[in-house]
Amino acid sequence: MTDTRPLADRLPLSWRPKRLIVTRSALGFAHGRGIVARAAALGVPVTELPGDRLNLALPDDPRRAYAEAKTTLAVVVAPPSKRRLQPIAPSADWRVDLAEGCPAHCSYCYLAGSLKGPPITRAYANLDEIFAVLPAHLGQGRITSRSAARAYEGTTFEASCYTDPLALEPLTGSLSAAIAWFGAWEADAQLRFTTKFADVAPLLSLEHKGRTRMRASINPRAFARFEGGTDPVAARLLALGRMARAGYPVGLTIAPIIAADGWEEAYATLIDDAAAALADIPTLDLTVELITHRYNPGSKAVLESWYPGSALDMSGDRRTTKRTKFGTEKQVYDADTMRALRRFFEERITAALPAARILYWT
Repeated sequence: MTDTRPLADRLPLSWRPKRLIVTRSALGFAHGRGIVARAAALGVPVTELPGDRLNLALPDDPRRAYAEAKTTLAVVVAPPSKRRLQPIAPSADWRVDLAEGCPAHCSYCYLAGSLKGPPITRAYANLDEIFAVLPAHLGQGRITSRSAARAYEGTTFEASCYTDPLALEPLTGSLSAAIAWFGAWEADAQLRFTTKFADVAPLLSLEHKGRTRMRASINPRAFARFEGGTDPVAARLLALGRMARAGYPVGLTIAPIIAADGWEEAYATLIDDAAAALADIPTLDLTVELITHRYNPGSKAVLESWYPGSALDMSGDRRTTKRTKFGTEKQVYDADTMRALRRFFEERITAALPAARILYWT
């Protein structure tokens, strides 16, 4: 049944896993116990493991194993290897992970080629240990802290490389904790996150001090079928406007840009919708990130097993092979298509969103 209420009156999506499993070590942290308590209060079945090994006992059938993994939240401790920050070009100086995995069902998801094993979502219990390593990285990055073009952002820390932290926020509270931590950190630094979800209510009253930038990940309505389990793009833009009015710097992540039939009209409408959602905000601090659709053989195979019959084009048409600095290969749009896409977006964004700063094109 179609929901006919005005968008502003609808409740945003809130992920509720079918089960939560928590390791013994995670229960040793107050934040981990808080996640467990919130899940239990919502009626989510909780299993406390006797040790720190995740015993998932997933079905042998790949489709059923995927479905069960996607509905599982594990509360674990981020090991030292996960707390050694890595550069995350072109987004930010450093990647800081509050969690790993995402409950959404995007049939282009790049995590399919990045994360190994069943796609369960892991939330980290030891946030204090994660935050403790950040000050040593102040001024040490190469993307913003040493860049003349983006130095105004300070040292940047990306929290949504391997997850959508807003999707998990009602259960974890990790994003609020991170925003508050950065707000209290008297340093030239910025937390960044991007999201396909819209429940920003818990974030609006936080003492963020302008040190967190929220970006809405958006795509035209015509491509919404590739983003299962997420809030509508209109709701994401409404949430972005609410954050901007609460004093947060904000951004648009237009990704992945898909050069399907009718893309010019679809993306023109999307950019106009974004401009309307952000109109009349006198303190608007807006950035735009433009990311074209790409995939590699490994992610293509995983995605086709997860989403058989998807209409997303990964046929190789209008594609060329690009070799990364790590020696791997990925399929990107050919040079003519990339030129047409880039020209369109730069011209349209300049016209519709003149205050926006385009951070990068890839």
